[in-house]
Amino acid sequence: MSEDPAQIMRFVLEMRQAGVTDARALSALERAQREHFAPPHMEALAYDDMALPLAYAQVMTKPSVVGRMIAALDVQPDDIVLEIGTGSGYQAAALASLAHKVVTLDRWSELVAEARARFGLARLMRVFAHTADGQEGWPEEAPYDRIVVNGAVADMPPELLKQLKPGGVLLAPVGEGETQVLVRYRNGAREELGPISFAPLVSGLGEDPSA
Repeated sequence: MSEDPAQIMRFVLEMRQAGVTDARALSALERAQREHFAPPHMEALAYDDMALPLAYAQVMTKPSVVGRMIAALDVQPDDIVLEIGTGSGYQAAALASLAHKVVTLDRWSELVAEARARFGLARLMRVFAHTADGQEGWPEEAPYDRIVVNGAVADMPPELLKQLKPGGVLLAPVGEGETQVLVRYRNGAREELGPISFAPLVSGLGEDPSA
């Protein structure tokens, strides 16, 4: 936790005002300690409700959106969760406080390595990060109880649907630009949970442009 109780109180209040009212989601956000996952020069902004820039034009999603995603997933204690788009690792850390195990994927190997280091420092022993094409998922440990996609897709990726347990939940932003909606897929039914905005999910592995 942050060493400043007043800061944490302000953070939780701001999350509530932004629409994150699920008690378990709020607790997960708080326990994950966002300052440990923020870029070092931006730790002072970690408890503001804003996205923060990462390497390779990626972003650390604003915490109210992370809270919204976590609440929609409704993760249970025995669940195995697959996350597409590790980024800083913050959402995976928050999910780890609710799930049995979290497998998280990113196309950028440097982001994966940095997230692994943060997971180690936080002693999150049930979070496993891999460099992979998120649209292909991680079949080695399928099927999953919950799958969350941190990138906009035209439709639910078929490989991810194959890796979802019967009765499981797949959550993803679907659409383009201002027409994106958060879609929850479960038991063959799709439920729209309102507008959302993510960068498109890119296929393939990332390549360092300076290499």
